[in-house]
Amino acid sequence: MYANAPGAGEKIFAVAPMIDWTDRHCRFFHRQLSSRALLFTEMVVADAIIHGPRERLLSHHAAEHPVALQLGGSDPKKLVEAVKIAADFAYDEINLNVGCPSDRVQSGTFGACLMRTPELVADCIAAMKQVSDVPLTVKCRIGVDDQQPEAVLPEFLARMVAAGADAIWIHARKAWLQGLSPKENRDIPPLDYDLVYRMKRENPQVFIGINGGIGDLDQARAHLSHVDGVMLGRAAYQNAGLLAEVDHGIYGDAPSDPDWQQLRDTMMAYAAGVIASGGRLNHVTRHMVGLFQGFAGARRYRQLLSSEATKPGIGPELISEAFAAVDIAGGSKTAGSPAADRLAG
Repeated sequence: MYANAPGAGEKIFAVAPMIDWTDRHCRFFHRQLSSRALLFTEMVVADAIIHGPRERLLSHHAAEHPVALQLGGSDPKKLVEAVKIAADFAYDEINLNVGCPSDRVQSGTFGACLMRTPELVADCIAAMKQVSDVPLTVKCRIGVDDQQPEAVLPEFLARMVAAGADAIWIHARKAWLQGLSPKENRDIPPLDYDLVYRMKRENPQVFIGINGGIGDLDQARAHLSHVDGVMLGRAAYQNAGLLAEVDHGIYGDAPSDPDWQQLRDTMMAYAAGVIASGGRLNHVTRHMVGLFQGFAGARRYRQLLSSEATKPGIGPELISEAFAAVDIAGGSKTAGSPAADRLAG
């Protein structure tokens, strides 16, 4: 997947791994909107894979590909075992989390705090690389706490590349592990896109992707003139309709309007399967709430798929009712949206 991406190769658009958000139901939904975007799992801790319910943690729908598994951990032996176990689930990429700033992650000695110990991360990557048949990548920050990113990030990248990492995804903010909450760490530390661009210029042979504060596909395309990949998190989740533009707007596929009826029917059938397996409708619909940003009727759509979907006995037909509340033919009125321009006609 990454072999031809640097230089003249194809760029990559990804939806970021997000704890409590990018579960298997979210990824199935996102895949209906884009056939090309790289999707990521939530971070899964190596210990959980080794000792926990592997099928529940790692299984995914065949439609999700290409899909990457993000691992959390700092013990090379445990990460190797987790990679071996994950091989049976046929992920397209294994990614090591070196960016999450939460207290829970820090207490497990993984996530962003590993920016302080690049030699340990390199040991983990080298060990995992020996047993992985798919690309092995790292997602990191530009630094943590009082580190100087201009000094630590080049060294960190050099160690990762030497250890065998196939790609580096960089969240272009520091993480403040003391004094800021995980939510604040997504907004308060200033973005330094230029530093990430510089890393690409200085490492032309290395795939470098950028993450952090990217709000739409226009911004994504602008970043892709400097780096190899672009990763959207909250913007893609909270306004999932933008994913319908990715295949054309990023990958150059022929333009086509979304088949909203097909999406509705596919998600109804999928939700029926989830319910039949013991799940609830809102396990699926909570990820669909942000779909129709800017459309007339979107408020009613959101209300149905959030509050109504949690009621006992509610079935997939609620999805049809929610879609019917939206003036789909009228299109999105969100200014500057390519989808709005096409659909509004």
